[in-house]
Amino acid sequence: MPPIDVLVYQILYFAGIPVGLYAFIHAILQRADAFTAADKLTKPKWLGISGAGAAALVLPIGFGILWLAGLVAVLVYIVDVRPAVTEVQGGSRW
Repeated sequence: MPPIDVLVYQILYFAGIPVGLYAFIHAILQRADAFTAADKLTKPKWLGISGAGAAALVLPIGFGILWLAGLVAVLVYIVDVRPAVTEVQGGSRW
């Protein structure tokens, strides 16, 4: 059995992939005017940021500064931009 730190790294690595893909897909599905109405960057900019972040998480480069920057980018989208854009569009559908 691998050491615990290796297991933690593997869990973080594989958990980052669906998070990045979710952020990118969510950005694709939103209206362009909702981003500016929520006082955020434009949709094309967030598509670029979340797409690059998702790509950095998917690439098999392991942990590094690029992986960490990708994770931060998609987490900023999920924590800050997604709720604001959803609220502008009438709130959650749930």
